[in-house]
Amino acid sequence: MPEQRWRSAAGQHLPFALVLAVVGFGILRVAQYHWRQGAVLIGVALLLAALLRVLVTDEQAGLIAIRSRGVDALLYSGLGIAVIGVAMTIIGGPLSR
Repeated sequence: MPEQRWRSAAGQHLPFALVLAVVGFGILRVAQYHWRQGAVLIGVALLLAALLRVLVTDEQAGLIAIRSRGVDALLYSGLGIAVIGVAMTIIGGPLSR
């Protein structure tokens, strides 16, 4: 029985861990002076959170479940699209490469 509880606890945080791994890779790319790629990866992580929020149950969603499923999916996907859009459209400035 304790093994079953561990699996459910670990499985409950798996969606959040996947999203966090993509965000971590995005932050790594920003730290390597590839800010546009890093920002796009962070936007992709938000889109992944939206997809996972729609596909998994409320119990399996773990830490990506904040509000209702529809509101979470809408806000995650909207913010993800906005981050990607801003990262792809910035031209010039001190950060351009």
